[in-house]
Amino acid sequence: MACMQTSSLLFPTSSTLSCSSRRTINAAIQLPKVPRLRFTNPKTATKLVLEGLQLSDGISNTYQIAQPKHQESSNSFHSTTTRTSTATIQLYAILEEVADRIEMHINVGEQRNNWNVLLLNSINMITLTASIMAGIAGTVGAGMPILALKLSSALLFTAASGMLLIMNKIQPSQLAEEQRNATRLFKKIQTQIQTLLALREPTEQDVKETMEKVLALDKAYPLPLLGAMLEKYPKKFEAAAWWPKSHGVQNPSETKSRMGKTNGWSEDLEDEMREIISVVKSKDFEDYERLGNLALKINKVLAISGPLLTGVAAIGSAFVGNNDVAAIAAVAAGSLSTAVNAFQHGGQVGMVFEMYRYCAGFFNKLENTIEATLGEQDLEKRENGELFEMKIALELGRSLPQLRELASKSASCRRNGTVIDEMGSKLF
Repeated sequence: MACMQTSSLLFPTSSTLSCSSRRTINAAIQLPKVPRLRFTNPKTATKLVLEGLQLSDGISNTYQIAQPKHQESSNSFHSTTTRTSTATIQLYAILEEVADRIEMHINVGEQRNNWNVLLLNSINMITLTASIMAGIAGTVGAGMPILALKLSSALLFTAASGMLLIMNKIQPSQLAEEQRNATRLFKKIQTQIQTLLALREPTEQDVKETMEKVLALDKAYPLPLLGAMLEKYPKKFEAAAWWPKSHGVQNPSETKSRMGKTNGWSEDLEDEMREIISVVKSKDFEDYERLGNLALKINKVLAISGPLLTGVAAIGSAFVGNNDVAAIAAVAAGSLSTAVNAFQHGGQVGMVFEMYRYCAGFFNKLENTIEATLGEQDLEKRENGELFEMKIALELGRSLPQLRELASKSASCRRNGTVIDEMGSKLF
């Protein structure tokens, strides 16, 4: 009997197995009943199905806010278009052109610097070779060898004279410096545009002013050589001017009567700026104008001396063998021409002259900027006074206390009738 009970426990009956299996199957396939609904709106249908399936809140929220991709991109496009003003689009277009100008001036500057190096080495090698031939021809007796040496030397000296004339006319070192200055100034405009776009919404006036800056810089530093190249030997030294003319009218009598401090401006700050202008004009600008005139005179003398000496050497080499003086003249003139050419183009006198032009133009621009700012009678339309003072100090390589000390020293010297012994800028 015990065995039978044990067997029944170990081996349940078929009826028991069938019942349990039915319960197991029913429990396995039993699902919550979803009501049958007629969906007319896709968003409502999605929401009801998710509620019927009792999904988690995070998943249901994700599905509820989901929208078709084309609808989302269309909405974002329209919202971006409405938010972007015409002035912003125009300023971005100018920014693209400025970036292109920077690349062009970099490439042209490298090319013209290569011109200077290659032409300098080539002309010096030609001149030295011709001088050696003329010297050898003077020691050789009459016959065909001396004729060949004389002819070769004369041709080489003539070619060197022609190449020197072209090189002195275009001044490759000065051309390269022009492109370097243009690159730096275009990069400054690029930074100004990016700063403006980052700080506030641009206006039509911002677009107009930026266009004027770009066009003025194009005129100041042209890319082509023929027809637009800057005069390399002007009659008088003139500072570079790469900024548009200011239309502001200065009327200091009205600003002197105002008291208090508005938009960072005060009567003391305006007097300080006027003293800075006085120092820059009397010291910095005059000094660079004097150096620029000196560099211009030296460059003119060297530009005439080089081709003249090679021309004399060419004539002397043609008479080598007939007269000892001719051989001496040819060799000496050729050697001197090499030295002059090395000093002028190896020392890059044209580049130095252009550097002085830029520095004088920098001080002119600083003066015009201060005068135009002080000429604006509405203080709210001016740039913030404290920010303007900081910019002027940085452009002169000074701290704010040093700038104020310079202004007070200038005012003291002017009252005493003496000349200030300090330059305004510590950079140039």
